[in-house]
Amino acid sequence: MLILTLPILITMAAAVIPAIYLLRYIFKQDRLEKEPSGLILKLVILGIVSTLCALFTESVGMSLLANTFHNESLAYKVLLNYVVIALSEEGFKYLVLKRATWKNPNFNCQFDAVVYAVSVSLGFALWENIQYVFSYGLMTALVRAFTAVPGHACFGVLMGAWYGLAKKREGMGEIEKSKNLKRMAVLMPVIAHGTYDLCASAASYIGTIIFFVVIIVLFYICRNLVKALSESDNYLNNQEDFYYK
Repeated sequence: MLILTLPILITMAAAVIPAIYLLRYIFKQDRLEKEPSGLILKLVILGIVSTLCALFTESVGMSLLANTFHNESLAYKVLLNYVVIALSEEGFKYLVLKRATWKNPNFNCQFDAVVYAVSVSLGFALWENIQYVFSYGLMTALVRAFTAVPGHACFGVLMGAWYGLAKKREGMGEIEKSKNLKRMAVLMPVIAHGTYDLCASAASYIGTIIFFVVIIVLFYICRNLVKALSESDNYLNNQEDFYYK
């Protein structure tokens, strides 16, 4: 029995550990007031739920595109990666994020938004990773540990950065600016996600190089953004807003 279950345990660990590691890293950057573990777990689970919602809209979108554009056309690739996939996935992540946290009393610091958004994104990545790894094996786990999983974490960082600003602006009574920032909290990760997927789908040597350049730039930007947001974090509406004018 142990012989039969050990490969499954190893595969599961390979699928799960990258997301747990990145979530722990983000959690440690929250220097003012740690978020309740129950809330973080809830957000991870909601991230998993968002994958099921995205699967439905993606299947519908792919069917519509297949009946409208040739699958090798630029229009097909752009709409597939930016609208059908990126907008579906980041849109549902945002919906569950806002539903669970916007009015939550624990949301009292700007960096909390990053913790929340990354928790949802890594819940999404966790479930997606389990599916891929069990379908394609441990080598897939290794590749995705350095690409797709941290990619989703980065999309969460971008969403959280703008989401936190939106919360702050609302508290300052600037409702229209808050609404615009909430739109940015969806738009920015959609652009990053769509670009990531479009480059990943390029079946050429040059395309592969561009893909890895995009990954490096995205990881560098988000790492520095996490550091800056963590170091400048303060309780909401208790600091000068130098991120957005």
